Amino acid sequence: MDESDRLPKPLNADLHMLNGTAGAVAVYAGGSGPPVVLVHSINALASAAEVRPLFDALRQGNSVYAIDLPGYGLSERLPRAYSVADMCNAVRLVAQWVAHMHPSQPLQAIGVSLSCEFLAREAMQTPGLFNTIALVSPTGFRGGKTLRQPHGSTLFMAGFDRFLRRPGPAWGRFLFRQLSRPSVVRYFLRRTWGGQQIDETLWAYAVRTAHVPHAEQAPLSFLSGGLFSADIHNVYESLNLPVWVVHGTRGDFTDYCALALVRDRPHWHVTVMQTGAMPYFEDIDAFMAAYRSFLSRAATRP
Repeated sequence: MDESDRLPKPLNADLHMLNGTAGAVAVYAGGSGPPVVLVHSINALASAAEVRPLFDALRQGNSVYAIDLPGYGLSERLPRAYSVADMCNAVRLVAQWVAHMHPSQPLQAIGVSLSCEFLAREAMQTPGLFNTIALVSPTGFRGGKTLRQPHGSTLFMAGFDRFLRRPGPAWGRFLFRQLSRPSVVRYFLRRTWGGQQIDETLWAYAVRTAHVPHAEQAPLSFLSGGLFSADIHNVYESLNLPVWVVHGTRGDFTDYCALALVRDRPHWHVTVMQTGAMPYFEDIDAFMAAYRSFLSRAATRP
């Protein structure tokens, strides 16, 4: 039995495994009611554990489905690089599976950080898949950056990726081991929270996931820029469905100057909370109240 067999579920929920183009994808299901899909962020040690407060709050009145993206959590971890297409395919796979189980019911989705780009791209590429999307601390809105490269372009640094993955010294594996040390994980979570207090359960689970075989593969794609879209401004501006953006005012993720590109569009709604980058960990009641208000407005949209 290897470490991946001993890794527990990050959520108190039923576990389903779907066969995707980048290996098996883990999906956690709970609750009953209108369906909602949750997509965690991308970092060195990401997993569905990052959306635990949302999952628990939503399951009181919704059927909730949380994904472990390819290369993370209990999803299959292949010994290869991962791409934006891999992540988008997994989002679409799960969304279509959920939609099949809830025919004629509108599907909502919530993404976190970089995964907001995957969610937005799938909403663009598969019109009608989602009824609304919520973007929590989305990437691609920093001031001073124009991200309008040709369709499908990424910020991939090929030379750096080759360096990380080359045989011999295995610098990528060494770097991942440094980034996944318990003290380093705590440091980055404090930067995400913008303070000393973090969620200790999330920290513990993140540390534990570092020991799964091939745990470094998806994070190396993240570090080399292969999971960041260079055309994301075009993607965001193409969206025609109701979009909710929520972000905090503390920590490393507070520059959203480029939201000016979409802020005044009638189907975009922006909420700022006095929190870090995962506001639902700090004030789930205020987060849910704002989300429900957004859904109510979306329901009356012509």
